[in-house]
Amino acid sequence: MIKHRYTQALIIIALVGGVFALGFYVGQERSLSGVPSQFLNTSNVENVDLAPFWKAWKILDEKFTPASSTVEVVKNQEKIWGAIQGLTASYKDPYTVFFPPAESKMFEEEISGSFGGIGIEVGVQDGVLTVVAPLKGTPAERAGVKAGDKIITIGEIPASKLSSDEAVKLIRGEAGTPIVITFARKGVNEPIVKTIVRANIEVPTIETEILSEDIFVIELYSFTATSPNLFRGALREFVESGSNKLILDLRNNPGGYLEAALDMASWFLPAGKVVVTEDFGESISPKIYRSKGYDIFNDNLKFVILVNEGSASASEILAGALREYGKATLIGTRTFGKGSVQELLPITSDTSLKVTVAHWLTPLGNSISEGGLTPDIEVGLTLENTKDGKDPQKDTAVNYLLK
Repeated sequence: MIKHRYTQALIIIALVGGVFALGFYVGQERSLSGVPSQFLNTSNVENVDLAPFWKAWKILDEKFTPASSTVEVVKNQEKIWGAIQGLTASYKDPYTVFFPPAESKMFEEEISGSFGGIGIEVGVQDGVLTVVAPLKGTPAERAGVKAGDKIITIGEIPASKLSSDEAVKLIRGEAGTPIVITFARKGVNEPIVKTIVRANIEVPTIETEILSEDIFVIELYSFTATSPNLFRGALREFVESGSNKLILDLRNNPGGYLEAALDMASWFLPAGKVVVTEDFGESISPKIYRSKGYDIFNDNLKFVILVNEGSASASEILAGALREYGKATLIGTRTFGKGSVQELLPITSDTSLKVTVAHWLTPLGNSISEGGLTPDIEVGLTLENTKDGKDPQKDTAVNYLLK
């Protein structure tokens, strides 16, 4: 498996990660002495007492009675998958998840970037399943789903009882089939119930336009493997337009490949400048990612980046770096705050573990996870100020660049 750092907010689009092996031994021994040594190469297992686990296993084996005679007997291997799921849940991190065979296959299918669903990115914010962003041109966007919407129910199942990945499994499905989702939205008193028809989702990437005020706009919807080349082409259009005023619209961009964000930042920063730091905690030295130094723009560039609560992970990395070096001004609303790093690791040939391994820090050492990025100029969107298709955030950016 190719190793990538992937920053996207968990759920509808997947992560790609590095590889290592993790073992879990099952046998009749009820202490660590019965576990093969290669599975105990960690620093905190010496005093672990597995006797309660094996006692629970034995009691369930002997006493559990299914509700119906038609219920299939739980196989030992399924018990192991359940035990690992319980282990990962004990870390209380919504982005650390074990995928047994069926879920692992579904998760890997999502990596291709094309899947059946409604086209939303979701993550956990303040313990609540939240829409990070509806993807452009998808059923969710057409249905009026907005970044920041809280998911109350999926079908008749309360979202509070679901993990992020269980929610994804319910939302995804065959193209052409409907799914009913109930949302809560800030400023709206009543729940919002939407029936959305699933479709095959192709992840959009980039669009450009030139406004009448000679302002060039790049709308970037995701950080895919092809984004760097597409962004380079967009910058070429910008340079050839003769304008020195640029808006990069990262609203509702939930992230993607770290490598794409690094490449894009390099067009504005000298070689060697820190773009982001991967902080693994006290036990491991941090990894610093630096600009490649394309640095083609001079001080005449007037640059605004639009952000909102749907701007996450790679979007926050790029926007945070360019703001902290004084290259760009952020306008909009506070970003999502998805600053953790996951790796997808094989456990067996048909199961995998997605685990949080680090957190992103901006060049000045600010943690993206702790509240996201606050824009330099805050402009919220309301029903009133967005009537007739108005975009007060973009309008504010235009006025700022024309000063």
